Amino acid sequence: MLRLESAWWLLAAFFLAAAWANARQRHWPAAAFWTVLALPFVGGDWALAAHARGDDRPAQAVGLCVVALALLAPAMRRPALVERAADERLRDALRLRHRLFLPALLIPAITVAFALADMVARHRGGSLAWLVGSDSPTLIGLAVSCVIAAIAALAITGQAPQRASSEGRRLLDSVGWAALLPLVLAALGGVFTATGVGDAVAGIVRAIVPVQSAYACVLAYGLGMVLFTIIMGNAFAAFPVLTAGIGLPLLVHAHGANAAVVGSLGMLTGYCGTLLTPMAANFNIVPAVLLELPDRNGVIAAQWPTAVALLVANLGLMAWLAFR
Repeated sequence: MLRLESAWWLLAAFFLAAAWANARQRHWPAAAFWTVLALPFVGGDWALAAHARGDDRPAQAVGLCVVALALLAPAMRRPALVERAADERLRDALRLRHRLFLPALLIPAITVAFALADMVARHRGGSLAWLVGSDSPTLIGLAVSCVIAAIAALAITGQAPQRASSEGRRLLDSVGWAALLPLVLAALGGVFTATGVGDAVAGIVRAIVPVQSAYACVLAYGLGMVLFTIIMGNAFAAFPVLTAGIGLPLLVHAHGANAAVVGSLGMLTGYCGTLLTPMAANFNIVPAVLLELPDRNGVIAAQWPTAVALLVANLGLMAWLAFR
């Protein structure tokens, strides 16, 4: 049986390997950062089990790890890591050509296959519990796909297994603390929802938007997703807040909109905000630094026309499909 816990242990091992490599090169803040980050992945299930028993001390320890990460992050610096010579990389790229994209394409393909298999099993009255237990089939699929993609990449390129760890560490150190932004901001969205921010947003919307109009609610939901994503840097953080405040009570319950359409297009609309904000540093600022662009906002400047076009298209599709 496939267990999600195994994926957490693999991630912890990868972070510890990155920490060890940084410690050997005397990059102490980075070594400490990746070591602290590995700890919750090692003890996450133990902390959850303790919390179920009423013991909050492991959860408090995880909270201390989060505080430590916040203190260590400003001290991290992008290390000068040695890359392969440009002519070698060009030669391999010409030799491998489009096969280079196969490992990257395997990740979404296998993840979607797991999700679809679970949907088919449920439709037929069964489940994938025999394969994934009580864990999420989608998350299990993502973990399995990453492992298969890494094996495929090594097979296609003919590199030794340790190359996956060394190149992964190089990319991780290049991105730095920004690699955690999606995870942290998604958690922030859950915190906002639990503290009633969604209800406050719903109250503001009811005060300024004619909620008796379904299309006005679609506009408020879509633009709200974009605005919150711009502020918070990630659509995963905006989605629970806006869906709890506008999507479910106003669109789904009040106007009978299709929840699947509202949820999927709402999230996609939020991604339009990701293309527009420097708060999404791992998407828009880090690439500019890695590519040594003269304009640090050059990625956003290139993306904004696409973001606006997608926003208009998504709002139109939501208004058309959600009420069919």
